Parts: sequence; structure tokens; C-alpha cells
Amino acid sequence: MKRIITWDEYFMGIAKLSAKRSKDPNTQVGCCIVNEDKRIVAVGYNGMPRGCDDNKFPWNIKDGKLQDTKYAYVVHAELNAILNATTPLKDCILYVTLFPCNECMKAIIQAGIKELVFEDNKYEGVDFDLAAKKMLQFTNIKVRQFKGEKIELD
Repeated sequence: MKRIITWDEYFMGIAKLSAKRSKDPNTQVGCCIVNEDKRIVAVGYNGMPRGCDDNKFPWNIKDGKLQDTKYAYVVHAELNAILNATTPLKDCILYVTLFPCNECMKAIIQAGIKELVFEDNKYEGVDFDLAAKKMLQFTNIKVRQFKGEKIELD
């Protein structure tokens, strides 16, 4: 009998597929937000703001002036999904391929997301990760790491 993927695998698969839209040569991140009826209400990936040509802004991560790196310009996947939503996100579940930074965590909390499912946390223990987790301690957001089968899209 053919195995049917779980809802978590399905929605994390959508997040991973969304990440493939990112032109970031270092880290592609995708996000999928789902309502209580298991309907996708928003997706996003890390990229330049609407109207900003990806080819005219830096993608490098080297030290130097902030305006010479991607960090001054890139909109993270979670924020992109929140901004792309066409419906209120209260009580939704957010699936993301990389644990959110503190800036995205602010938006997640403010949007009323009730659950956060992440696949990887390669920045665990760095300052922005610790700040994000500190904020989470004061919320009722359920957080869990994705434990389903890894969905490979290559």
C-alpha cells in the first residue's frame, strides 16, 4: 500500500518548495501558514522586497558596511508570508524551514500565530535565536521541531 504523507509533511513540503523561489545563494528559507481547517492562507520565502530587483542588491554576507550585505534588504520568509496573507492569521500554524530570528518572531507573535513548526535551527544559541526564544517564553505559542520524513525536492 502506498504511504500517504502526513499533514506536517505536506505543509513542510510546501514551505520547502517555497524556499526554492529564493535567490539567496547561502540560505533559502520557506514558510507556509495554515488555518485551523488545514487550508493554506499564506506562503513566503526570503527575498528582496517587491519592486526591488534581485540583481541590483547585494547577496553577500561579508563583513563591512550593512548596506553592502543582504541583511539590510532581505525580507525573511516568515515576514513575507505574514505580509502576503489575505486573511487574519490568528490561531494559524506556521511551518518554516529555519527557526525564526527575533525580528520574525515579533511578527509571528503579533499576528496571533498559535503554533510554530520548524525544520532546522542552524543558528541555535546565537544572539537573535536566544532573543526569539526569550520572547516565546512569554507567549502561548506551541513550538515543535518537524519530525516527519524529510521531503526532498531536488
